[in-house]
Amino acid sequence: MTSVAVLMGGWSAEREVSLVSGRACADALQGLGYRVSRIDVSRDLPALMAALTPKPDVVFNALHGRGGEDGTIQAVLELLRIPYTHSGVVASAVAMDKPTAKAVFAAAGLPLAEGLVLDRAQLAHGDPMKRPFVVKPLNEGSSVGVRIVRCGDNWAGEGEDWPYGARVMIERYVPGREITVAVMGDRALGALEIRPAPGHFYDYTAKYAPGASIHVMPAPVHADAYRAALDIAVRAHRALGCRGVSRADLRYDDTAGEPGRMVLLEINTQPGMTPTSLVPEIALHAGLSFAELVRWMVENAACDS
Repeated sequence: MTSVAVLMGGWSAEREVSLVSGRACADALQGLGYRVSRIDVSRDLPALMAALTPKPDVVFNALHGRGGEDGTIQAVLELLRIPYTHSGVVASAVAMDKPTAKAVFAAAGLPLAEGLVLDRAQLAHGDPMKRPFVVKPLNEGSSVGVRIVRCGDNWAGEGEDWPYGARVMIERYVPGREITVAVMGDRALGALEIRPAPGHFYDYTAKYAPGASIHVMPAPVHADAYRAALDIAVRAHRALGCRGVSRADLRYDDTAGEPGRMVLLEINTQPGMTPTSLVPEIALHAGLSFAELVRWMVENAACDS
């Protein structure tokens, strides 16, 4: 019987989401007959090493955010030579650092929003670009800290108190609709439209609070735009060197009519696997149950080194 250690929790801002993802995946794997251990990961490396002794056949990495999604835990698993799900050290680290990932995407010719990286102190000198624009932390996931600055907003005060590090990413706001694409291996499973509650954008609450957003699958966009979304997601996955499952987040600017313009925002190398998560929903529409999805991820776990 294959043994699988499910890593969850961690110490990032996404700890609670990771715990939900980890429990769901562990339950599914246990139901499939795997011998499952559940590990709530902390910064205590000796404790993690002890929990991984004897070595499991596979690690299912259900961690989100810093420490679990940025190449850190992947490097530990490479040293231990334990195959693990999702992307490897380099792809994980690059994807988590938004400016570096954007540079890779630009080199691959992918459509991106105009953006720049500033020191936090520079925000006190006025708007860095014409409003509306988007403010993002450089290395957080699940839309933690993301803010749309619109005309009339008092952003100056918030900028001075920015809690997510010394630097900040600013991007041109792309009007239109929120589209996300799941990629499994070398193929796109489908594109879904996310419709947050009126007056809101797809922030942390909209992602994880039941009923805070509506998911429309498949995304009701022009056929050419749908194909473009799938193509962009696969190309971005390959450009970063991802493996396993990833999710591409895009904006679809159809304000001038359809087919509109697809713009890549980012790649999530370890997308959520909670009951309200997008990848399981897209996979189900493609004919893959949640259990089949996690089984595929375990069967395709690997080390890069």
